[in-house]
Amino acid sequence: MNSVDAAGLGIGDDHPPRIMGVLNVSEESPYDPSVYDDPGEAARYVDESLIGEGADIVDVGLESANKRFDVLSAEEELERLHVALETIESVSGDAIFSIETRYAEVADEALSQGFDMVNDICGFADPEMPTVCEDHDVAVAKMASPPDLERPGAVEETDWAERKSPEWASQAGYVEQVYEALKQNGLTDKTIVDPAFGGWSEAQTLEDDRETFRRLREFRALERPMLVSINRKNFLGEIAGRETDERLPVSLAATSMAVERGAHVIRTHDVAETRDAALIGNAFSERASVATDGVAVSQLDVHSTREFRAQLRERGVDPAFADDWRTQLLEIEGLDPDASERLIAVAAEHGADVQRASDAGLLLMGSTTSISDVSERLEDESGRLSDIGAKLSKLLR
Repeated sequence: MNSVDAAGLGIGDDHPPRIMGVLNVSEESPYDPSVYDDPGEAARYVDESLIGEGADIVDVGLESANKRFDVLSAEEELERLHVALETIESVSGDAIFSIETRYAEVADEALSQGFDMVNDICGFADPEMPTVCEDHDVAVAKMASPPDLERPGAVEETDWAERKSPEWASQAGYVEQVYEALKQNGLTDKTIVDPAFGGWSEAQTLEDDRETFRRLREFRALERPMLVSINRKNFLGEIAGRETDERLPVSLAATSMAVERGAHVIRTHDVAETRDAALIGNAFSERASVATDGVAVSQLDVHSTREFRAQLRERGVDPAFADDWRTQLLEIEGLDPDASERLIAVAAEHGADVQRASDAGLLLMGSTTSISDVSERLEDESGRLSDIGAKLSKLLR
C-alpha cells in the first residue's frame, strides 16, 4: 500500500485514520450546519466544529454535487473561491485544506493561493487535473466517476462498451464498474481513491452501495489510500429504518467497519464521533508490514477469492491462480447420513475433502475451483444436496 504525503500529513496503512471535515460555501448545499457564505463565521465553524473536534483535513466545497442542482462552470466556481480563501486565511487551527472541484483551472488557482490538496468528484474527467496536481506536488482524492464533468459518480451510465469492450460491459457488475472508473484517466503518485457512495444517478441503487461497501477491500489492490464518504448515507439509513437526522449511530458503526476494511480517510459532518469510531476500527485491523535493510514484506489484505483475484490482476499475474490456490473452508449442517456420504463421494471426485466435525456437522475444504465443481455437481442431485449446491454457488460468487 503506497502511503501519500498530503502537505506533511501521512495517509495510508502506516498512519492513523484521517478525518475529513466538511465546509460548504455553496448556498444550495443540502446540509445546513456546514454551509457558510461569511468567511468569519466559516472560520469559526472550522476552528470549533471541525479542527476543534479532531478533523485532520477540511474539505471546502464551492458547489453542491447533488444531481438535483445545475452544475456550475469553472468561472462560476472561481467567483466563489474568494470566500474559501478568506476563510482558510482566518482559521487559527492546524489542518490540511482540500478544495472540492472538478475543474483543473479551479484547482490550480486554489492550490496557488493556499489550499493543500484537491478532492476531485469527477474522477479526472478534466484531463488537466492530474497534471495540475502533479505540478503542485499535492495529494488528490479521485472519486469514481464517468469521464464527464457534469455527471459525478454515475459510473453505471458510462459507455463501458466503448471505453472497455462490449464483452466486458455485458459481464461487469456495479462494483467492477466503480473499480474500472477509478483507473480511467490514470492515477498520480499521490492519488487517494474514493468509491463514490451515494445516489449519483437514478440507476444507482442502495443495493449497489451495500455491495460496494461489502467489497471495500478489493479497492486496496489499486495500491492507493482510500477515502470513503458514508456519513448518514441512505444505504445505511434504510438498514436501520432511520431518517438523515437519526443516522449518526449507523454512520459510526459503518465507519469502524470501513476502516477495518481498508479506508484511510473518512469524510464526515460529524467529526468528533466519527474520529472515535475510526480509531476503534483501526485498533482492531490486522495488517502487517516489515521492512529492514531495504527489504519489505507486506501481508496483502485478502479475505475472499475476489480480493485475491484483484491483487493478482493489478500486479500483472493471471487472476485464475486465485481459483487454484485460495483455500475454501465451509461448514455444512443438517444433512442426513445418506446425503452426507454422497457429499463426501462427490467432493472426492473433484479434488475437495470433507471431514466430520465433533458437532456432527461437515467441513468441506478445497480450492475455489474444486468447491465450485462440487457445487455444480450437487445442483444436479435431488433434495437437500441440490439445495446445498445452490447455497455453495451463491457463497462463491
